[in-house]
Amino acid sequence: MQKRDWFVRWVIGGVSTVVILLLGACAKPLGGLPPSTNYASQTSSPETYSYQIGPGDQLQIFVWRNPEVSQTVTVRPDGKITTPLVEDLQASGKTPNQLARDLEKALETYIRQPIVTVIVAGGIGPYSEQIRVIGQISGSQASGGSTQAGGGSGPQARAIAYRHKMTLLDVMIAVGGLNEFAAGNKTRLVRVVDGKQQEYEVRLDDLLNGDITANVDMLPGDILIIPESLF
Repeated sequence: MQKRDWFVRWVIGGVSTVVILLLGACAKPLGGLPPSTNYASQTSSPETYSYQIGPGDQLQIFVWRNPEVSQTVTVRPDGKITTPLVEDLQASGKTPNQLARDLEKALETYIRQPIVTVIVAGGIGPYSEQIRVIGQISGSQASGGSTQAGGGSGPQARAIAYRHKMTLLDVMIAVGGLNEFAAGNKTRLVRVVDGKQQEYEVRLDDLLNGDITANVDMLPGDILIIPESLF
């Protein structure tokens, strides 16, 4: 009886294994996704930079002599805002002055000659205007105006709000520098130029060791990729 039970279990196990192998062989291979879209920054040089509003930004909207429609709003994930009398107005990607003029046009239906001022109370801007740093950077706490992913001593990822005339050294200060595994002089800077991604070499090790000639201007949308040293 025991031999019979053992034989039955052996047969069932063998059949199950064959079925699994057949299903695996017949499974359709997973397809790959196309590369991400390159959303270029509207800033081509530090001198032409103007802050652009992004999702999550806190906006203080003042309508002169109309406090009932003046308020603080948060830009929604879809980049739009809703205020008293104005619904679903696109805010992301605009400067505060551009948004103020758009609000004035929208309010003209209800208010005679409205005068609007928009102040950014806090935010990091749209993704196309942020500086992103990935790889072997310090695991210290992210500074203000940045978001952080990763932990410990392994690869990290940071998103930093671009500031006027920001340089590579400023970015390193914002992220806390490199960790002990970084190959700083093999860092790549990725920048969208004329709709195409271009890669440039930067010398982070030399910069952090005092060679100021290795410092370069950063632009909104730049990505720094810092690899791990092989030695």
